[in-house]
Amino acid sequence: MYDEKKGSEVMQLEKPIIQAPMAGVTTPKLVAACSNAGMLGSIGAGYLNGQQTRAFIQQVKQLTTKPFQVNLFIQDEPRIDISILQQAKEALLPAYEELGVDPVQRVCATNVFDEQLEAVLDERVPIVSFTFGLPNKDVITRLKEAGVTLIGTATSVAEARAVEEAGCHYVVAQGQQAGGHRGTFLEPLEFHTTRDLIRLMKTHITIPIIAAGGIIDADDIKELEAEGAAYFQVGSAFLITDECDVPAISKQLIMHSSSNNTVMTTAFTGKLARVINNKFVEKMVGQVIAPYPLQHHLTIGIRQKAVEQQHKPSIAILIGERGYLCEETTVAGVLKKLGV
Repeated sequence: MYDEKKGSEVMQLEKPIIQAPMAGVTTPKLVAACSNAGMLGSIGAGYLNGQQTRAFIQQVKQLTTKPFQVNLFIQDEPRIDISILQQAKEALLPAYEELGVDPVQRVCATNVFDEQLEAVLDERVPIVSFTFGLPNKDVITRLKEAGVTLIGTATSVAEARAVEEAGCHYVVAQGQQAGGHRGTFLEPLEFHTTRDLIRLMKTHITIPIIAAGGIIDADDIKELEAEGAAYFQVGSAFLITDECDVPAISKQLIMHSSSNNTVMTTAFTGKLARVINNKFVEKMVGQVIAPYPLQHHLTIGIRQKAVEQQHKPSIAILIGERGYLCEETTVAGVLKKLGV
């Protein structure tokens, strides 16, 4: 049973840091390393099916006995508009040709949430978070009855209130500086700095707030804690740690990046995400983009080949606004810089 007075005792954390889920980036090694270091390691299950989610969880459990979470995407089944899909494919033809990728002929959106839910429950995962929305009441009830701590992601006050009303125990305040996908699920689209978002949220909700976006060092922690954050979700700082298996070429691009080098784009997956700007992103401006997850499937080959060929102009690097400040270090080194 959740008790807000217990704070970190509810999640049994030694440190108030949560490793951001970062779907497609996190590996069992990184998740376990973060949990073993006293923070909350996170499995980004957004691109996994049920069987893959179960296998990932089992691998993490072999590497740590500490708590970790699984992050699930709440996916609406997109209506496939053949015309839009065809235009999206045509927009990607230059990238296919440049990298020698066979154009995707067929894509389909498969809802894997139910299978992932069963994996989470069967494996007794202690903490589950949601991105892009919230599951239905029956799912929330099943998870809570199983003793699972629930975290929702919000980019606005309206979303934060929805997270609390749904019965989640915590809310992630995802500021505009955050890397990766925006967790937005209610219109209109809003952009607030992490600090301002916490200020807005704390007057409208009672559940603890997890700050996310732009957190690099101890000063950031102090500032956001003073605003009312109880926990701090950090992603970009872990990308070039020894424990993170991000491809070497991607780590090099991060280490050589500069300020003001990130942009918001839907080009890679169909969902708005903050990435390092490059020629692929620039060429996709104004082009037709298929809805998530169709665009994700259309660009998988491009993203994979770009890394294999070390084709810098096309490599997808989802990272925060202050990612250029990341240092080549270890998980322990990140914690030291965060002052925890």
